[in-house]
Amino acid sequence: MATGRDYRGMTAEQRLADRRERLLTAAYTLFAGAGFTATTIERLCAAARISNRAFYECFTGREDLMRAVYDRCVQETLLTVAKAIGEAPPDPARRIQAGIREYITFVTRDARRARIMHLEVRRAGDILTGHRQRAVTDFTTIIEETLGDLPEDLPEWTHLLSLGMVGAIQELLIEWVLADVPPPLENLIETAVHIFRRSFGY
Repeated sequence: MATGRDYRGMTAEQRLADRRERLLTAAYTLFAGAGFTATTIERLCAAARISNRAFYECFTGREDLMRAVYDRCVQETLLTVAKAIGEAPPDPARRIQAGIREYITFVTRDARRARIMHLEVRRAGDILTGHRQRAVTDFTTIIEETLGDLPEDLPEWTHLLSLGMVGAIQELLIEWVLADVPPPLENLIETAVHIFRRSFGY
């Protein structure tokens, strides 16, 4: 394993990590702007200030980079939502509402994150199907675990209702991303909370 240092005093491992991070930063902006399909490796390399050869030392291709950007967005959001739920009052309904508010607030705080998580992930097609499904499962699980025991007539529907809740929030955010005049965030939050209450009987 190479351990030599370059003129900046960085090890080979540090150089690789630095290039990878620069590519992730460039992709975060370009995939959310021009879009995944319109962003070439050459354009990514120019934005990251690295060579094409260096790109392939970090990622196997554009698709691999897109997966890494998407996964980072999802993990950051999962951690933020879990923290908000953990800090909310113990009542399950209030905890879910806190999670909904934090999800929408955090994702829209940076429009690039909102576009990648809810628009470009779909435009990328099959290459992100598995990763997107895993993210949906993770957010669905958060809802199920937070709700705990439901009224007697609901338990068998818990998973499907939780899945539907995740889908509803995603569609609200797609509307926010694509609308010429985005709806106020508070309207999105109140709509999502209304859907939650009507669906789960709270």
